[in-house]
Amino acid sequence: MPTIRVELFEGRTPEQKRALAKELTDGVVRALGGSPESVDILFYDIKRQDWATGGKLWSDKAAAAPATPTADGTAV
Repeated sequence: MPTIRVELFEGRTPEQKRALAKELTDGVVRALGGSPESVDILFYDIKRQDWATGGKLWSDKAAAAPATPTADGTAV
């Protein structure tokens, strides 16, 4: 069964990661079969200063613009 690598900005709570792990695991089992115990998920918390899009660091984008809340309450 698969190992799923999840890269996201740091700051998500253990509860959010727990919920995502369950949803991803359930989806993999539905799509591929097998057991939940055979699905591995690795979370990688990335600092905004270590991620760039369009040639700009996310830490610079956050400093230049007011924070926009996302559906989960975090700001991007």
